[in-house]
Amino acid sequence: MPNVATSPIRILVIDDHTLFRRGLTALLARDPHLCVIGDAADAGQALRKAQELQPDLILLDNHLPGVSGVDALPALREAAPKAVILMLTVSEDENDLAAALRGGAAGYLLKTIEGDALTAAIERAMQGDSVVAPEMMNKLVAAYRGTSKEVPGVDAALPPAVRPDSAMASLSPREREILNGIARGASNKEIGREHGIAETTVKIHVQHILRKLGVSSRVHAAVIATERGLL
Repeated sequence: MPNVATSPIRILVIDDHTLFRRGLTALLARDPHLCVIGDAADAGQALRKAQELQPDLILLDNHLPGVSGVDALPALREAAPKAVILMLTVSEDENDLAAALRGGAAGYLLKTIEGDALTAAIERAMQGDSVVAPEMMNKLVAAYRGTSKEVPGVDAALPPAVRPDSAMASLSPREREILNGIARGASNKEIGREHGIAETTVKIHVQHILRKLGVSSRVHAAVIATERGLL
C-alpha cells in the first residue's frame, strides 16, 4: 500500500524585522512538514495576507509598528478563522502573555527558542496543544497566584480555581512523572524518551491527566502542577 503524503503545515510569518523573517523562513524550510507561504511586516499587511492565503498557522510577533500583535489577534482570527496563532516574541511581560492567551493565541513562545523546539511547538499546536515557553510558566503561575502585579483578564487564560488535592492524589506515579514533564514544557516525544516509553503511550497518559484534573489543556495542567509543588 503506497504511503499517503501529508500536506505540509502552511505558515504565515508576521514580524517587522526583515532579516528575522528571512532567517525564520530559512529555518522552517529545513523541515519538509513546514512551508512558509507568506510574511508580513505589520498588522495591516498581516490581515490582508491572512485573508488571502488562509494559512494553517500564524507566527505572530507582538512588537509591530502601529497595532501590536496582541491587539491584532481578534482581527487575524476573523480573517483566518481556521488558523492556529502562536506568539513568537521577545516580550517576557506577563501582561502580554495573559492578553495573548485571552485573545485566542494557542501559545506564547520566546525568540530565544531553539529551532528544533520551535518546529516541535508548531506541530504540538497543530495537534491542539497549548504551548507556552518554559521561561514564562512561572510568570503564568505567579499571575494566577496574585504574587505578581495584577494582570487584567488573566483569569480567562487560566483554570477558574486550583483543583483540590484529591485530583492530584488520583494520579498514578507515572502520571505524576509525565505531569512534571508537562510543567517543564517538555514535548510528548521528550517525555517518552526520558522515561523509556512510546510517544503514543505518553499521549494516552496526558489525556488521562487532563481528565482527572478537570482541565482541557497542557498549560492549565502545568499551572496546577507548579501550584502544587510538583515541579
